[in-house]
Amino acid sequence: MTKYQAVGIGNAVVDVISQCDDRFLTRMGIDKGVMQLVEQERGEYLYEQMETPRQMPGGSVANTIAGLGAMGLKTGFIGRVHDDVLGRFYAAAMGKDGTDFVNAPVPNGELPTSRSMIFVSPDGERSMNTYLGISAELGPEDVDDEVAGAAELLFLEGYLFDKPKGKEAFQAAARACRARGGKAGISLSDPFCVDRHRDDFRTLVQELDFVLGNEHEWRSLYETEDLGAALEQAAADSGLVVCTRSGHDVVIVQGDETVTVPVDAVTPLDSTGAGDQFAAGFLYGLATGQPLAVSGRMGCIAAAEVIGHYGARPEADVKAMFAAEGLI
Repeated sequence: MTKYQAVGIGNAVVDVISQCDDRFLTRMGIDKGVMQLVEQERGEYLYEQMETPRQMPGGSVANTIAGLGAMGLKTGFIGRVHDDVLGRFYAAAMGKDGTDFVNAPVPNGELPTSRSMIFVSPDGERSMNTYLGISAELGPEDVDDEVAGAAELLFLEGYLFDKPKGKEAFQAAARACRARGGKAGISLSDPFCVDRHRDDFRTLVQELDFVLGNEHEWRSLYETEDLGAALEQAAADSGLVVCTRSGHDVVIVQGDETVTVPVDAVTPLDSTGAGDQFAAGFLYGLATGQPLAVSGRMGCIAAAEVIGHYGARPEADVKAMFAAEGLI
């Protein structure tokens, strides 16, 4: 049995990235700076409108796990792709990046492999239009207890809660991990996702070992504009709470300890993956026993690297960047 330092479970999505201007977004009826779910026909139409698109494996938690793999941890990812051109590309690309894609592409899959059309405007904002395809059919049958149970850290994607089968897969993986002494946590994923599943997320915050979210997601979870009040309630509910605030200090709360991690202002070329790679840096610190302040700084370094280029995964040696700052 392979022992993993980190395993992720989430949507396996091929990212298709293209540059555009704000007029294009308006003309296409695309809401700027957010993730929208689209149907297959809309997804195909937007794909046809893309100029010189770049294609790469994506998905929020998959990006995080790939980042951890690039830092040298032993990683695996539980996801679902069709045995089609994009699905085979996805599985091979994850393996090439150092992460085991533990589920083989599904032959005769019921839906095509998932893809997200990401339009990046000149200010670095990314507008995501995601056709979930077969990844939305991820279910408990896709979770190998030997994989989830062999994880020291299990990282779960909040987007999975949009389908009952995904929720069941999520719960099965968390149970398998924690039953063998691993730690399981979640990314809240998106404030609209939190709105859709608020009661479930509130229950989860109390049951899991760590929760990562941004300020909008935490406010949504506790239905308040007062971020301090939201984090105070979160800290009472969960063992470890992390709140990112775009361009502002990161707040980490564990029990009675509150750590504030300063953020260096960086002008983004493409903000895709900033939260995903912050999570990778932070979880690297958690997996290697670093203090919270160091883990938070690692998250900031990883996030700053990824917003300096197009795409949601690191291009530089982030671990070497940690070493350059004396963190390892």
